[in-house]
Amino acid sequence: MQNRFQARMQRVREKLRAAGLPVTVVSDPISIGYLIDRHVAHVGERLMALAIPAEGDAVLFVNRLFPIEPGSGFSVVYHDDTDVATAGLAAFLPAGPVGIDRFLYAQFLIEILEQRPDIVPKNGSFVVEQTRMIKDAAEQEAMRRASRLNDEVIAKVPGMLREGMTELELAELLLAEYRKVGEPWEPLVGFSAGAAEPHHVNGTAKLKRGDLVLVDAGQATDGYFSDMTRTFFFGSATEEQKKVYEIVREANRRGRAAAKPGVSFASIDAAARDYIASCGYGESFTHRLGHSIGLGLHEEPSVSANNMQLVEEGMCFSIEPGIYLSGKFGVRIEDLVLVTADGAETLNHYPRELQIVE
Repeated sequence: MQNRFQARMQRVREKLRAAGLPVTVVSDPISIGYLIDRHVAHVGERLMALAIPAEGDAVLFVNRLFPIEPGSGFSVVYHDDTDVATAGLAAFLPAGPVGIDRFLYAQFLIEILEQRPDIVPKNGSFVVEQTRMIKDAAEQEAMRRASRLNDEVIAKVPGMLREGMTELELAELLLAEYRKVGEPWEPLVGFSAGAAEPHHVNGTAKLKRGDLVLVDAGQATDGYFSDMTRTFFFGSATEEQKKVYEIVREANRRGRAAAKPGVSFASIDAAARDYIASCGYGESFTHRLGHSIGLGLHEEPSVSANNMQLVEEGMCFSIEPGIYLSGKFGVRIEDLVLVTADGAETLNHYPRELQIVE
């Protein structure tokens, strides 16, 4: 009976055969670990590449500085710093079309093509990305746990807010809490005008009463990521802020409700975007509705207006509509959904109701 890692490798081979590719090269450390059941570190500027043929065992080419025990379905070929790092991989690959993932450094691809001008590189990222899109039962439970822990940290935000504190100071407080439950990524914190920038860089703006506070944060727990955005109001909220908040909250609800097997990602995006547009703020929703998530914070597929791919059970992605009024304020409410047989389970449970922190 296949274990989960062998099953993953088999699905990759099936996708290779369906695409008419004899082999693909995987250099993303996260994807390599996902396929071979090994802890795989990022090797920096050195080569690490897993060559997966459509038929037969895979081969991992890696510098001897990063020893990895061979296992079921794959062998290991080492090279040293004094070797031509790509020589073994170049010799292994067949002539003709070869899948190459989007993470292989250009210098390595150039070296391979110099050694093997009979190779025709093709984008091979999809065979692993499409396999990672569908989370198995253990992965789904890991995603639930990561989001439960994220809920617990976000629940501490109201108690952290102090007049005069900076965005950077709030971010540091959040990082300290996230480190207790996993490996955090840098939280995004925006006060009022800062929140109007979807990819705001935390700064020295000081919190004052009447400010809006946007927090986009999360962590990886046991390798799986969480991601959530909540928008708070410090001391008070204007009528305009309340109006915009409720529009975004309803757009979030509509987006989550639209997620189910068999619909397109574009239709989910439209469920939220069309509502915001009908309320007169279409031009102020400036990004896609969401992104997939799992072992990576941002994975494929994208929840966007031009993605006609159909949703499948086991996919996990964000629903994060926003309205951004330049120079004034921005509101975003983000949740993760896990697609079930007949709908989608929302993984975040921290309340979405408008919250004024006194």
